[in-house]
Amino acid sequence: MVLEIKNLDFGYSKEKLLYKGFDLSLKKGEIVSIVGESGSGKSTLFELISGNLKPLKGSLLKGKIAWVFQDPYSSFHPSYSIKEQIADVASLEGLEALALEMQIESKLLLALPHQLSGGQLQRCSILRALLMKPDLILCDEPTSALDNIIQLNVMKMLVGYLDRVGILLITHDMELAQWASNRVVSLSKPRC
Repeated sequence: MVLEIKNLDFGYSKEKLLYKGFDLSLKKGEIVSIVGESGSGKSTLFELISGNLKPLKGSLLKGKIAWVFQDPYSSFHPSYSIKEQIADVASLEGLEALALEMQIESKLLLALPHQLSGGQLQRCSILRALLMKPDLILCDEPTSALDNIIQLNVMKMLVGYLDRVGILLITHDMELAQWASNRVVSLSKPRC
């Protein structure tokens, strides 16, 4: 397992829990999608998994994590090349081969983020995540800022690397979730 959550309780107040007795497991080779309306706790779940929030109760075991964010432009510093920013968090061993496999030209790695299209930059985000050699990639709406053709290409690319990782995907796109995922977990807003 790259992620195992058992009997998790969490809420920003004890009177109104977002999660009560929540269970989720994910293994390498799987994509699990988390869907739900705004305020249902999708991003909170990622914060719990990454350790930025602590559960009130339950256990949460995870492997090494990497992130792919919704807006690739905000996940890269504007003043440094893509390659420099990858080197800050990951080994560059295998960079050229993986970039070639992902159809990322080597000149793009030397460019600044604003010099790339949204699709190119999101592929670089995935490249960076994979080079971190994670067990689990948390994907927070990784295709929502892209057009439909690029969305499909990015998701096909992620699916292509399931031999290396497990993927937990937040999306509002139920069609995408059903196409890409082994399982879909629907969250709903807590009732007052």
